[in-house]
Amino acid sequence: MSSSPFVDGFTAASEQGRICALAARGHRDLQQRVAAYPRLFPDPPVDGAMLGALAMSTAFIAPWCTAEQLRIANRASLWVTAEDWQIDFSATSWEAVESTVSSCLAVADGGTPADDDDLGRFLAEVRDELATRPAFAALRSAWREEVRRMLTADAREWRWRSARTLGGWSPPTLAEYLDNADNYGASFVNVSHWIATSEPDVLAHLPELTAASREAQQAIRLVNDLASYERDVRSGDLNALMLGVDREEMTRHIADQLDRCRKSLEDLAGSCPQEALYLAREIGFTSGFYHGTDFWGSFDR
Repeated sequence: MSSSPFVDGFTAASEQGRICALAARGHRDLQQRVAAYPRLFPDPPVDGAMLGALAMSTAFIAPWCTAEQLRIANRASLWVTAEDWQIDFSATSWEAVESTVSSCLAVADGGTPADDDDLGRFLAEVRDELATRPAFAALRSAWREEVRRMLTADAREWRWRSARTLGGWSPPTLAEYLDNADNYGASFVNVSHWIATSEPDVLAHLPELTAASREAQQAIRLVNDLASYERDVRSGDLNALMLGVDREEMTRHIADQLDRCRKSLEDLAGSCPQEALYLAREIGFTSGFYHGTDFWGSFDR
């Protein structure tokens, strides 16, 4: 059939509709997890729009997956939201932060969370579903490392924010801030998704994929900061624009980081074509999304 406005429009919209159906199914699953752990997800800011956006992001980043294949990525993303809220906004002392970090690491190590530890229980759900995948036994330590890096980075940012609030703080450099981008949680989600869905020959390249994921995560961190600056000012959260970097310099950093990402993904395309495409789509989707809105709903800290 020759190309025409009708054919082109029909084909494009049909594919977009299929992806949105994946997102709708993922959204319903996330609603069920929020209902199971209501203390983890205050509304606002974790409202229906946020859950829909999380599910939509995974569906558009990996549209070749089924809804079942996207479940780990969706639930891991939702867990990152809960962990971020608990450390960034609920913890009122360093002891509370340390307690959250240690209890989650114990779960990542295979421990059974306490009955009142909703964050640990939700992480155990993600861990136990991953444990049903053939690759998890060999890659459990890699997954645990992503949990550790994310928690450690979030704890470090908590200390930065606390020092800023008390006054007399020495802000991190932009390089130090980007080195701490694991607190964004994207690499934890990505590694969880790949362990759940990728073939063994691809998972043999997981270290290289993870390195590329960290580069992508840093680019997304900066794009996110451009979009969320006003909200971060109100909430007291950290943002690269608070570190003596202006928007023009930030835009240059993003362009440089995207160029590094492009080179890394081109190198990976031969051995891991779908996973390289996944990371490219992750950067592209989140960059486009943050031009118009943010995942978090409005809230006052």
